Amino acid sequence: MATLARLRQRLLPLPLLLPHLLLRRFSSAAAILSPGDPSAVLTSKQKSRAALSLLKSEKNPARIVEICRAADLTPASHLDRTALSIATSKLATSGSFAALRSYLDGFLSPRPDISSDRLRSHAIVLFGQAGMLDDAVRTFKASDSPSVRSLNALLFACILAKKHDEVGRIFRDFPTSYGITPNLDTYNTVIKAFCESGTSRSFFSVLDEMVRIGIKPNMMTFCTALAGFYREERFDDVGKVLELMKKHDCHPGLSAYNVRIQSLCKLKRLGEAKALFKEMVAEGMKPNWVTYNHLIFGFCKEGDLEEGKKLYKEMGKRGCVADSSCYFTLIYYLCQGGDFEAALGVAKETMARNWVPCFSTMKMLVNGLVRGAKVEEARELIEKMKEKFSGNADMWKEVEEELPQ
Repeated sequence: MATLARLRQRLLPLPLLLPHLLLRRFSSAAAILSPGDPSAVLTSKQKSRAALSLLKSEKNPARIVEICRAADLTPASHLDRTALSIATSKLATSGSFAALRSYLDGFLSPRPDISSDRLRSHAIVLFGQAGMLDDAVRTFKASDSPSVRSLNALLFACILAKKHDEVGRIFRDFPTSYGITPNLDTYNTVIKAFCESGTSRSFFSVLDEMVRIGIKPNMMTFCTALAGFYREERFDDVGKVLELMKKHDCHPGLSAYNVRIQSLCKLKRLGEAKALFKEMVAEGMKPNWVTYNHLIFGFCKEGDLEEGKKLYKEMGKRGCVADSSCYFTLIYYLCQGGDFEAALGVAKETMARNWVPCFSTMKMLVNGLVRGAKVEEARELIEKMKEKFSGNADMWKEVEEELPQ
């Protein structure tokens, strides 16, 4: 954040004394939308960050497309993929399908730095994300020589578009029609479609076909099946999958345990999830932050905040540093449960890492502190929030005005 702030200051001439929020937005826009301005020249990564920042708050469809084009986003960068996903979601939500179609069709223009196959495959996925499956199929068929990569992208697009039945049809017909040999990713995507659509038992026939043609299943193959069987509460089939894993020399590791623990938490079978966690530790396997995140979320969601806090402390003692979402989730549920002191402690830890929960969660925490006669703590928290996100200063000013004097 500090680096971007300094960058923005350099991009604007001193006479433009605008409010901070407008200053920030103008700087980002100038950096990617005024390529002819020598003062606005940025590296590819800086352009991507500027675009991502703009897209998060932009609502105008034409402006969204303009930002994407100006930043020259590509699927080769994680930042760009995130920005493209946000832009796609916003355009689809606003019903701007023609604008998205125009942009993604132009997205396929040949480039020296990235293969046309990769560009096409990513465009197919984005069409699927937008629910535009006909356009995804059109984009696949437009290739002179469709690849297994674009086939896999199309199958995944079907899943994103919630058209799981189409996965079976495309998987049956397209490899033969277009001379494509399915690979492991193809089969894993097909299994994912079956498991998400409530037909997890099809996994066994797909696995048989994989073995017959010599494709060795991997951990993802089995973890996808485990999640599907848990979702359908087919616990006998869960046992069969675990046996098949051993048979195929794919012994259950941390990822398999995490999937099982998450699935049990989703089913509110928290006792079984905790027992499985203990079993994992007893076998000498070290849980990671993902393991703890599933358990903390599961227990907090069911109102067992004490167990959630206990797991959080244990996670810290083991030296696990979670993703920001884990901390935000805990703060939210602690506030919901009225444990504002504990929520404040977690919030301070996250802010020390430069992670800050959303305004609504922090406002809930501030209001809870005030009700608990901790007005000074609430004021200090507001000041820190204003420092980190001056763009929200006006909203926090309203909250401040309501505080007891």
